[in-house]
Amino acid sequence: MNKTAIALLAVLFLLVVSCARKGNDGIDTEVTTLGDTEVTAQLVEIPGPFPANDLYNYAYVLKYHVLQTHRGKVQGDEILVAQYNPLKPRSGAQDELSGKVGGKLETFRAGDIHRMALASPVDQFWMGGIVDKYFETKGVRYWAIWTNPASR
Repeated sequence: MNKTAIALLAVLFLLVVSCARKGNDGIDTEVTTLGDTEVTAQLVEIPGPFPANDLYNYAYVLKYHVLQTHRGKVQGDEILVAQYNPLKPRSGAQDELSGKVGGKLETFRAGDIHRMALASPVDQFWMGGIVDKYFETKGVRYWAIWTNPASR
């Protein structure tokens, strides 16, 4: 076998291996240790535009479809999650009022997949304003402590 054929086979092998890799699982130390629950979930919808952050800090409730529960328990396969100041990237969301919140997620888009460390109920972690357009839906509201982008 000549050098060109060997090089071509090596490139082909690397291409096959790189295509076979799993997507981003969203794992880091914080998401796997914070809170009492950890899930990978798809953001189903954002029920309206996020209010500006210039007047007050708030949490906004988003609907997620749970793809996998890694630790803890959630009620059902659709959950409602309060994200603190969702206009800010998660890495800059934490402030003197929020307690520990963060992550690698830059922006919220319906259809995206997130790996999250959660705690519940939200009123045990956040006593400020909450925008909850699902107020008629009974059930737990989870507090998002850490949110990372993920993929399937």
